[in-house]
Amino acid sequence: MLRVLRSLDRITLTPVRPRLRGGLTATAGLLAVLWIAPSAYAQTPPTPPPPDDDAIRFRLPTVTVTATKAPEDVQKLPASVTAVTEDTLENDGVRIVSDAAIFAPNTYFSEFTARKLSNARFRGIGSSPGNPGITTYIDGVPQLNTNSSSLELLDVHQIEFVRGPQSALFGRNTLGGLVNVVSRRPSRDRWTGSFTAPFGNESAWGARGDVSGPVGDALSVGFAFAHLERDGFTVNDVTGNRIDDRSAFTAKGQALWTPNSRWEARVILGGERSRDGDYALNDLAALRENPFHAARDFEGSTDRDIFSTTVQTQRKGDRILFSTTTGIVRWKTVDVTDLDYTPLPLVTRDNMERDLQFTQEVRFASADQASLRLSDGVSLRWQAGAFFFTQNYDQDAVNNFAPGLLSPQLPLPISQHSPLSALDDRGFGVFGQGVFTVNQDLDIAVGARVDYESKDANLRTFFTPEIAPPVNIEADESFSEVSPQLSVAYRVQPDQTVYASVARGFKAGGFNPASPTGNEAYGEEHAWHVEGGVKSTWAAGRVSTTAAVFLIDWQDLQLNVPNPQVPAQFYIANVGSARSSGVEFEVNARPLPGVDLFGSVGYTHARFGDDSLSSGVDVSGNKLPSMPDYTTMVGGQYSRPLGSAAMFYGRGEVVFYGSFKYDDENTEGQDAYSLVNLRGGVRGKYLFGEAWIRNAFDTRYIPIGFAYGSFAQSGFVGELGAPRTFGISAGVTF
Repeated sequence: MLRVLRSLDRITLTPVRPRLRGGLTATAGLLAVLWIAPSAYAQTPPTPPPPDDDAIRFRLPTVTVTATKAPEDVQKLPASVTAVTEDTLENDGVRIVSDAAIFAPNTYFSEFTARKLSNARFRGIGSSPGNPGITTYIDGVPQLNTNSSSLELLDVHQIEFVRGPQSALFGRNTLGGLVNVVSRRPSRDRWTGSFTAPFGNESAWGARGDVSGPVGDALSVGFAFAHLERDGFTVNDVTGNRIDDRSAFTAKGQALWTPNSRWEARVILGGERSRDGDYALNDLAALRENPFHAARDFEGSTDRDIFSTTVQTQRKGDRILFSTTTGIVRWKTVDVTDLDYTPLPLVTRDNMERDLQFTQEVRFASADQASLRLSDGVSLRWQAGAFFFTQNYDQDAVNNFAPGLLSPQLPLPISQHSPLSALDDRGFGVFGQGVFTVNQDLDIAVGARVDYESKDANLRTFFTPEIAPPVNIEADESFSEVSPQLSVAYRVQPDQTVYASVARGFKAGGFNPASPTGNEAYGEEHAWHVEGGVKSTWAAGRVSTTAAVFLIDWQDLQLNVPNPQVPAQFYIANVGSARSSGVEFEVNARPLPGVDLFGSVGYTHARFGDDSLSSGVDVSGNKLPSMPDYTTMVGGQYSRPLGSAAMFYGRGEVVFYGSFKYDDENTEGQDAYSLVNLRGGVRGKYLFGEAWIRNAFDTRYIPIGFAYGSFAQSGFVGELGAPRTFGISAGVTF
């Protein structure tokens, strides 16, 4: 599952106590450790220097991010960014984006067993699949629907979790931040590659491979694939079958053309074919009493097919850098499930969704080392660009009711199309930013973006046979907004920066594919975000820390709420105001050769404002759903030579999540919990073998829950998080 590291002395391990719990007491006990532990983006040292150069050997590497579209040192950027590097992804066995999120404070993913549903939440700001508040960018292409955002990671160089509104540069659906996934570039100097075969419990097995290298002087190519599958965790007590199995094949191909030192073009083709089992939903009380069991008469499935094409071009001039990013993403999902989630033959659901999006960005910027000199002490770096998109989304969801279920007077099966819908969006944005540097110590960044969107909806709901009049709605609406941003960063010393920022985030309104009558449309959402922080490097570059405080003030908050008229169906509604405040801390250290430590702490206080109404219920003062009170992570890596040709390595981390509520009425929720992950093995020059375990102490937790009316005895259904999984893998690299 892991590629062989470029340097075998990069992995370290911190011993973990076997029965840590996720409460505030355990979290407080770890705070002292965090002050000397590193963050996720710097867990692997650079290539070792000569043995006599201790200062260089111990110094943490510089991590460059593209959170502002231009490459910058993360320790100098006036924003909260956690960069999970390629080495960390490999060392930790990260295979999907949400696995990497444990390194980012105040970050939480709400995921179902079927991989199509993966929704990010930063600092209390959440997502709905069709209109996310946090957008995932894959190689510069936004995933306008979260159904295409959670993919098997192949040839990934880095994942950046950018917290705070990015509307001034990225526009739509980045009100809470963004997840930036950057692919590894094909090798230009020699052929490299790897092959890995992982095996684990629950009949898990797979194969992963990648290869890249030059084809002539100007062209290099890369290919990667993965096929992974496992049995389900949940047993259907009616049939004895596992219902939430997973199987997927993923592939990626790249071509990088560099005809000269100024021009380059890159094409990235990617695709995934996943064939997953049914949702593992069950009554919440039953899940707590009898974990990983369900009882249903019908066993469904969830299929997803994704294909994407990305084309990037760039020209580096003496004064101006010109770049373009073109993206086409096409996906389709088909899921069939037992909608009542009981042993009775009551309701099933057959849901088909498909989406086609096209995005185009053109960007101009001042070239590297080509800032405009405005005076003796003031220089300017700038960027400007335009963005255009179209999106076509279709859904046909059919609820099949058993005879007599809707009414004793209807002793025949009834099918309800809710919805048969088509949503078409198109829009454009124009953005610009200038960074004024005064006396090389003070950076003042001013940016803004103008966005315009036009949305059309064709929404139909009807019964077969026709037991009620059909509902047909055709509507259109447009939205426009200006999103400003201002930040100030001052370098107190070359390795210590303090910063402050203020920005306004924006999400357009739109239409729900299906919703209760009168809720077909929802309005815009706005938020002001204020943040201040300190970033420092200490002990001759062996320790780095970041700390931030933030305040978010929402108006017309968009919330994903369950449709009381249709089981397992959600729609977006504006519920009023909300406010979130909190703190974050990340730290990394390299105290000894072969030893790295890392950690983070985040606290979020997110509440609905006065007079906030959700589904007609006053939720003022309640917690915003699905946001833990705190997130904490601490761990380390250790490596030791075994003779001259091999290296032993080990790694461990503990993750703590505070309690949170499932729903806006705060009726049900999840208590605080903790997870422990361990990994270790031996690596040689070409071969390696390792063992791993995730959720080592088999913690039982339910990250997903929502109200479900009369079909659930407790009034709620939910899904358990993954139990303890473990396995081994072996591989070869060249």
